[in-house]
Amino acid sequence: MAHQPEGDQVTIDAASTSVFPKFLGRAYPNVDRGRGVWLHTTGGRRILDACSGGAMAAGLGHGVEEIVDAAAAGLGGIVYYYAHHFTNLPQEELAARLVGLAPGMARVRFLSGGSEANETAVRLARQYHVDRGESDRWRVISPAQAYHGATMATLSLVGRPDLQAPFGPYLSEHLHIPPSTARFDPTGQAALDALDEVLEKAGPESVAAFFCEPVSAASLPGYSPPSSFWEGLAERRDRHGFLVCFDEVVSGMGRTGSWFAYEGLPITPDIVTIGKLLGGGYFPLAATMCREPVYDALAGGSKDFDLGHTWDGAPLSCAVGKAVVDYIESHGLVERVARRGPGLLEELRAAVGDYAIVGEVRGRGFLLGIEYVDPRDGTSIPPGALGIAGRIDTGALDNDLVVMSTHPNADGYAGDQTVFAPALTSTDEELAQMIGRLESVVGEVDKTVRDILANGGKI
Repeated sequence: MAHQPEGDQVTIDAASTSVFPKFLGRAYPNVDRGRGVWLHTTGGRRILDACSGGAMAAGLGHGVEEIVDAAAAGLGGIVYYYAHHFTNLPQEELAARLVGLAPGMARVRFLSGGSEANETAVRLARQYHVDRGESDRWRVISPAQAYHGATMATLSLVGRPDLQAPFGPYLSEHLHIPPSTARFDPTGQAALDALDEVLEKAGPESVAAFFCEPVSAASLPGYSPPSSFWEGLAERRDRHGFLVCFDEVVSGMGRTGSWFAYEGLPITPDIVTIGKLLGGGYFPLAATMCREPVYDALAGGSKDFDLGHTWDGAPLSCAVGKAVVDYIESHGLVERVARRGPGLLEELRAAVGDYAIVGEVRGRGFLLGIEYVDPRDGTSIPPGALGIAGRIDTGALDNDLVVMSTHPNADGYAGDQTVFAPALTSTDEELAQMIGRLESVVGEVDKTVRDILANGGKI
């Protein structure tokens, strides 16, 4: 029996909808419209969005007329045809713009989302080696605590049992190293030693790529390894011949205060993926970019990369992407994030850093993260039963604030964490409101958790 929610229904649960929801036991507020960083629900609530649509995609906020106009203009032209047969001017222009903005990159393949872009990066790395006559190279090495997408190929890129279950039988046997976090490896040397061990065990001639985020998003929000790790990775790439792939699906397009987070690092990746902000939340759009030597291997080999998806390079999506780039440039948003980011980090630290459950506040630009700890010692991963992440998200929404929190405790590399990733267009007043509301929520959860532990841990 199909369910049809009423138009004025305030919340919608699994029993009153035909939608297959992500969480079957949750009642979802029904959002009517958005303007800037504010969401309006059918119940009359006005919710402040501190996570760019929740998935860090709506990075320009809602209702940006220039993007809406570009989409409308695209609808009046050629909306769709398959990239197998034709190219189009929006695709050509957007690719040229991105190559001009991304240091070292030479070619762009457009896709619909980050999972597709990361899977394309894996396929491109594999074909690069095959076309160069090294068909034994197929394995990928990556930090275990990560997230690269929801396809079977991208789920294989992480070493998180909690995330991968129950899909183990479908996943490739790639290789993983512990993340170089402040808790386990503040210098990055332990991660490099682990990389050496994995390379020796697998045989470097079997390794196609190292896959990672220059600044992590949901898995370790706002975290980046120290420079010594990147220097060591670059040296091992040169010595062993694998490619380095950077997942910038979240961190790219200005979110960290530069167009791409790899700018300024002592390494230039061979393949870079972007998404989220590329479409601004107005249209599904992502891209896989590569350096010229990667492209040349295919151009001088099979001359074929016939792997793609229905909407790859479609004129409508690329027209929206081009409008997003135009808007970011014309409004100086990359420069604004670069100027505002350091102060924003310090303001967030000052607001929540002294609570007993807060272990670290970190990040770059408008991609910040809060990592929680067991308040009994101030350093350990908190017991999952405390449910800190869920309490933060629920408390935030009760206070008309959207953040995204995760609880990867079962993976063993990190505890509960919160992503703070506001739209690049957020005003100083809106940022202050976001931090003020979040501080109130963290304070409430801190008291609740300490009370639980004082009562012998009974929840």
